Amino acid sequence: MRRVLKVLGILSMALAVLAGTAAFWKREELTRLAAVNTLFREDRIVSNFSNMDTLFHHAEMRGGTASPLPRGADAAMPEGFDRWLEERRLTGIVVLHRGEIVHEGYHLGTGADDRRMSWSVAKSALSLLLGILHHDGTIPDLDAPVTDFAPALAASAYDGVTIRQVAQMASGLEFNEDYLDFWSDINRMGRVLALGSTMDGFAIGQTGRAGPPGTTWRYVSIDTHVLGMVIRGATGQSVIALMEERLFIPLGLERDPYYVTDGHGVAFVLGGLNLTTRDYARLGLLVAQGGEWEGQQIVPAEWIAESTVASAPGGVGYGYQWWLPSGAEPGEVYARGVYGQFLWIDRDREVAIAVNSADRAFRQPGVIDSNIAMFRAIARGLADNERRTG
Repeated sequence: MRRVLKVLGILSMALAVLAGTAAFWKREELTRLAAVNTLFREDRIVSNFSNMDTLFHHAEMRGGTASPLPRGADAAMPEGFDRWLEERRLTGIVVLHRGEIVHEGYHLGTGADDRRMSWSVAKSALSLLLGILHHDGTIPDLDAPVTDFAPALAASAYDGVTIRQVAQMASGLEFNEDYLDFWSDINRMGRVLALGSTMDGFAIGQTGRAGPPGTTWRYVSIDTHVLGMVIRGATGQSVIALMEERLFIPLGLERDPYYVTDGHGVAFVLGGLNLTTRDYARLGLLVAQGGEWEGQQIVPAEWIAESTVASAPGGVGYGYQWWLPSGAEPGEVYARGVYGQFLWIDRDREVAIAVNSADRAFRQPGVIDSNIAMFRAIARGLADNERRTG
């Protein structure tokens, strides 16, 4: 019996050593998984959204030499602005009118230099890169199958889906985007990212179809990753290198940006871009100016026009990774991300508004409408004041 107990003791010690070794090697993965599980917790969400590089794999990019963003006279904000700012848990806001900062504020202990998580605003940024590559002939035909550039997708539900269809969120993929469902596809994807697995593999593993491609609009975040796969396949370069070279350096950012990545260094293009709020405002201004920046046409004007109209099937307000508000007025388009990230662009009134937030109530009924109402009130107020003062 003593010999049996001794053997069991040795086995127990060996298992403990193995467990300790495994825990050591997996410590980073476990830390990232814990970060995912507490990412949106009330006491951590503000700090997390400004420090994603401390929580996940990431890749730094160069932002070039900061371009001028002159400061104009401070503009009066609409009635109810302060209450809205507090209720929506804004961390940063920059309002541009005619290319000048007319309002800027940072809240909840954050600052102007914080590089903030974009979430799905990153989708609209990727659309700008797609437009550059479409215009220069690298990706000449949006109606080509995605498998022309990402052949590994031939074994997935993306077989037969076109580039235009994924740009419009009309792939027909069956995908559960419910952030409150632990077992949803979007949350399973988050765990893939946290554990350092491959996002390409996750996309290739999607086999369910909700309907034929191109017939129905359905918001499917992994569609944007597929756009990234197409871009990488067409160019032989990473999205990280391309965004740096073709968009960020020509634009001239105040702080070098970064992408959250998977464990293979592939950019989390559907939501992992991190910029300062001022630099998000630069992106908005670029779109408001039809893709032109300081005399250089960074993004083709034709792409800005085409990508920001409601072209998705079903009559929804969606273009190529850009949103159109209900009852959209001429020139209005916006990007949005979960927990209250926005780029609001009103080209006719020459207004661009960048907002970052940590709004845990972002899904409640009426919240998006209230945000849009405030953005419109700001833009209209600026235009009305300009008319009054001449």
